[in-house]
Amino acid sequence: MGDIMPAGGPTQDEVMAISLFKMGLGPRDTVFDLGCGTGKVSIAAAGLAKKVYAVDRRPEAIAYAKDAAEQAGRTNIEFYSGEAIDFLTTAPLADCAFVGGSQQIETILPVLSQKVRRVIVVNAVLVSTLATVTTTMQGLGIFREAVHVQVARSHELGKSLMFRPVDPVYIIVGSGAACS
Repeated sequence: MGDIMPAGGPTQDEVMAISLFKMGLGPRDTVFDLGCGTGKVSIAAAGLAKKVYAVDRRPEAIAYAKDAAEQAGRTNIEFYSGEAIDFLTTAPLADCAFVGGSQQIETILPVLSQKVRRVIVVNAVLVSTLATVTTTMQGLGIFREAVHVQVARSHELGKSLMFRPVDPVYIIVGSGAACS
């Protein structure tokens, strides 16, 4: 695989676990992963859901994610290289969506909410993105909750251990508005 690294880096395992839990994925579910980057969330979701649509505006990210999915043996992921808003205009309905990128989020959320039946999860590292997503979801009447996640990992220090924090992440959860 190439050395593509998304803007925020791959989603941390602990953050991904909480995000996937919030989506409550099942074996019949269809999932959107918008801003899929390395494909880490898409690959994990594909192990729980029937179908995953992985979208990223960067062709190199899609190439990396495709390779990672192939190496993981995931055949239920369909990749789309382009803008999320363009994908959503022709996309089928989905049960859940994970949004890992924040570009054009104010434009994407209203359209996304009409394409998702149950749950939308947005991960954000910036407080400004948290505010934008929360306000937009509240305006759409779909906001459920925001969770602040701080993870620290152990590292050796001399003959003992210390903990080094990983950048905090905000997980914002909203309801889908699409009818079944």
